[in-house]
Amino acid sequence: MTTVAILPISGANGEKTYRAIAGDKHSVGKTAGQALDALTAQLDEMEFSALLVIQSFQPDSFFNAEQQERLSELMESWRSARDQGLALPPEQQVELDSLVELELRAATARTAAFMQQGNS
Repeated sequence: MTTVAILPISGANGEKTYRAIAGDKHSVGKTAGQALDALTAQLDEMEFSALLVIQSFQPDSFFNAEQQERLSELMESWRSARDQGLALPPEQQVELDSLVELELRAATARTAAFMQQGNS
């Protein structure tokens, strides 16, 4: 099963968009559903079977407010660079990749905690 992460991203103008990520594929949409739909269009049927858990994207013990804010800043920089045909500086790309991976792990841990609560 392919793991999909959907991250909220706040733009410089305060507008929120969502980025869906699965391995080396990603998409952006105005809503989490739009980002997910665009991502699943990139995956073949064998790559995608899903358990979808939707959360409020509020800071928690798995991924705190500071991490969310930095991820949002880096995503804004990434989009700006992409729109100009550029790449992020290597150190920022490493930090962005690290935060995306951390949020993915946080989502997995959050889901495990949620499932454990459901079995209690």
